[in-house]
Amino acid sequence: MVPERAGTRGSRARRRRAGYLDRVADIDTVAGELVDLDRYPLADLAGTSGRAVVAEGRAQLKATGAAELPGFISAGALPRLVADAEALAPRAHHSGGVGTAYLEIPDFGLPGDHPRLHFAPYAVGAVGYDVIPRSSPLRRLYESDAVLELIAAILDRGPLYRYGDPFGALNLSVMAEGDELQWHFDQTDFVVSLAIQSAVGGGNFEVAPRIRGDSDECYPAVARVLAGERDAVVTLPMTPGTLLVFEGRHSLHRVSPVGGDRRRHVGLLAYDTRPGTMGSDLLRMDRYGRTAAFPDPPETWPPA
Repeated sequence: MVPERAGTRGSRARRRRAGYLDRVADIDTVAGELVDLDRYPLADLAGTSGRAVVAEGRAQLKATGAAELPGFISAGALPRLVADAEALAPRAHHSGGVGTAYLEIPDFGLPGDHPRLHFAPYAVGAVGYDVIPRSSPLRRLYESDAVLELIAAILDRGPLYRYGDPFGALNLSVMAEGDELQWHFDQTDFVVSLAIQSAVGGGNFEVAPRIRGDSDECYPAVARVLAGERDAVVTLPMTPGTLLVFEGRHSLHRVSPVGGDRRRHVGLLAYDTRPGTMGSDLLRMDRYGRTAAFPDPPETWPPA
């Protein structure tokens, strides 16, 4: 073994320390401007407080399929996100129609009262990732590695990757009076949402937790919820500033009709356990009204 030269070990230690400081600086200048780091210590998830946050999130996921992180956005930073969302709202593409809880092409060979043939209205606006400016605090939060690592730790599914889709990687959901999302199951294993602004009335995130399983669709229980029974339904607060990690594949959920003249804004941060996840052109056309992404976010809207 070649002996280390004098000072090499100290130099390596300084380089490691410099790398740590660079990471802390990144947290301070990106997520640190927005996140309540006293409550959610992104720079030290291995520390006592960080471990407690992760353990609590994992416990919530195990119990209900939803991990709520209230006050994730600091009180001082929340107005910035609200102002950003209001500025982005005109860029939303509004879509609507009727759909089933299973988000699939219906099988009309089933009995007419089957849950897979229960149709209900939906209406929502979506701002795609490709039109969200790079200076947007919502975009900067999504692109923060520190935030990604916290979510990965809570989910405990291994490494996470941001979507490769230029539309669906990050969305701002914009819902105005009369908008709603019908009862449905997600087609992904998990969704990460950031509550930014609540509506004056309605717009509640209602959930029937773990109502079906991998091997049992539990159609009778699903049918009862679709028929209006509330015994299995809970409402998650989604107070502005809350980060929600939600496993919606087995939990039936909806957003109740929005009322009043204040828009409901929620950021949708898309991650996967595989890199490069993309959406289909059919989904893009329905959700964003186009299939070609902007190479750079337009500075003005409508784009020149």
